[in-house]
Amino acid sequence: MVATRHGDGRKDAARRTADLRARIEEHNHRYYVLDDPIISDAAYDRLFQDLQALEREHPSLITPDSPTQRVGAKPAAEFNEVRHGVPMLSLENAFSEEELAAFDQRVRDRLGIERVAYAAEPKIDGLAVSLVYEDGRLARAATRGDGEVGEDVTLNIRTIRSIPLRLRGAGHPRILDLRGEVFILKKDFGSLNASQDAAQQKRFANPRNAAAGSLRQLDPAVTARRPLSFYAYGAGLLPEHAFCVSQTDLLARLRQWGLPVSPDADRVTGVDGCRRYHARAAARRTRLPYEIDGVVFKVDDFQEQTRLGFVSRAPRWAIAYKFPPEEAETRVLNIEVQVGRTGALTPVARLEPVQVGGVTVTNATLHNADELKRKNVRVGDTVIVRRAGDVIPEIVKVDPARRPRGAKVFRMPVRCPVCGSGTERIEGEAVIRCTGGLYCPAQCIQSILHFAGRRAMDIEGLGDKLVEQLYHARMVHNVADLYALSEDALAELERMGPKSAANLVAAMEKSKRTRLDRFLYALGIRDVGEATARELAAHFGDLDRIRRASQEELEAVQDIGPVVARHVRTFFHEPHNAQIIDRLLQAGIDWPRAARRAGHALAGKTFVLTGTLSGMTREEAGNRLRSLGAKVSGSVSKRTDFVVAGEDPGGKLAKARKLGVAVLDEQALMELLET
Repeated sequence: MVATRHGDGRKDAARRTADLRARIEEHNHRYYVLDDPIISDAAYDRLFQDLQALEREHPSLITPDSPTQRVGAKPAAEFNEVRHGVPMLSLENAFSEEELAAFDQRVRDRLGIERVAYAAEPKIDGLAVSLVYEDGRLARAATRGDGEVGEDVTLNIRTIRSIPLRLRGAGHPRILDLRGEVFILKKDFGSLNASQDAAQQKRFANPRNAAAGSLRQLDPAVTARRPLSFYAYGAGLLPEHAFCVSQTDLLARLRQWGLPVSPDADRVTGVDGCRRYHARAAARRTRLPYEIDGVVFKVDDFQEQTRLGFVSRAPRWAIAYKFPPEEAETRVLNIEVQVGRTGALTPVARLEPVQVGGVTVTNATLHNADELKRKNVRVGDTVIVRRAGDVIPEIVKVDPARRPRGAKVFRMPVRCPVCGSGTERIEGEAVIRCTGGLYCPAQCIQSILHFAGRRAMDIEGLGDKLVEQLYHARMVHNVADLYALSEDALAELERMGPKSAANLVAAMEKSKRTRLDRFLYALGIRDVGEATARELAAHFGDLDRIRRASQEELEAVQDIGPVVARHVRTFFHEPHNAQIIDRLLQAGIDWPRAARRAGHALAGKTFVLTGTLSGMTREEAGNRLRSLGAKVSGSVSKRTDFVVAGEDPGGKLAKARKLGVAVLDEQALMELLET
């Protein structure tokens, strides 16, 4: 009888717990998403306390998606990396009606139609994140990171009460990869800074920085105390369009599932509709409860989006039409010259602090000697400073009528302000450079930091202060010296010790196993970013071939023109650089060799990858295909030879079948790659 009563008691507790959770989540939804609460804060608190009491009495009933578990995790030691199922791409920007019209013209030309319907919504100034729901439950959340790989912030995202831990209703796909923006409302930002003042802590410069810093706290309890909000604006990995046919439909469905979306989202027609929406948003900007820096327009129809595809790291079907940059007046206190990683000398104006767009600005770039001369900026001048989003502040113009008497023209130095080496200016270039090369501390330190960066060799623990210590202690003079460092020598450095030294040596050892494109990027060749490094690696497949390549052979690489080809060729034919590279290879740096064979069956074939692959990521599959001479495209057309369909392939698979394009599953792809 006792066992029966105990069982009945637990069943009753389970029913009461489920009822309380459902009621609390409903009130959370009404309060945080609909902004329409129907009970008082005190009544809500009583419900929450009742649930906490039940879970304390019956710990076995606690579930990860219980409202009480939004802050229940221990602080993390660090954030783990998360590779996005579909890259989180950047958007092309427009700053004028002419640029918006040009975008609309390109879309219409590619689609072959007269008028396009666009989904429109304000561009909130926050932090982009990805939320993955599996079987309706929040499983994982990540920051945008570099677009390919972000940081796992699942525990922190769970503390944001406007984000449902479990989707409402039914009909959602098994895996739903959402994209959205974490931000702080204007009113909450004021309250947050007031609490910072009361605690005698540093104030936040603007809502965006506050949101980013709050979400990236290692302790979720700290994040929970910050007033973070969230709006969903799209999806990445979907069983494409299985439940909706357009961006407008998607937002409506997300709203049904309990996700907050912008109440200001709308659907407009043609470029005139875009202009009117942008004008309305600009007029309401100061009255909106959150900060925005423009408007995003997306081709509404998903099939049309698929036809348009992507270019580089941005979709062809979307654009961010930014508001005019914000400006302010201040005074130039001094002009200094900075020396960058490539030896470029950049004049920088030191300014009287001024608020521009909610941010305190104290420096502004003057770009180069020509720009400095054209604007004729002098110490003591009153100037207009402009800032647009994340763009580095710049001086727009000088007020010559307010120039102090005796203000002298600033002249760029003939010697490097860091190492004293001579400077040079190559004909046809605007930039003046230090000739000190790797002897210049500014270039040496920055080149090592670039080499060790996450997107390059990813040597964890090798930060600014440590690199400066190593350089000034004369333990490293170039990147190859890093791999000769011993634990004993490192342990003698300030704030290191044996454990830190061992960790750094282990990180350097781990970095030796890399990819060819990452190694090329790490070398810091002028104008060779990540995308160009990938193209070089995919085209040649081997470092020796790149080192021996002629100007003409380099120009044959996709998206590489004469200037970049010349930079690459010059870099690899510089004896000192060759010596450093040889030392790096001798130290054991290596990468998987995927031999590119002339005349391989896949050479020249065009592949499109869609859906989720189980044995490798789509990026890895694409790299392997490119190494065999194949091309990898983001959209299906009549020129596509093969479509590789993983799990949840979506619209690209349907289009391939419609066009009669050969479709491969993952097993067939593996057989092709292995033969």
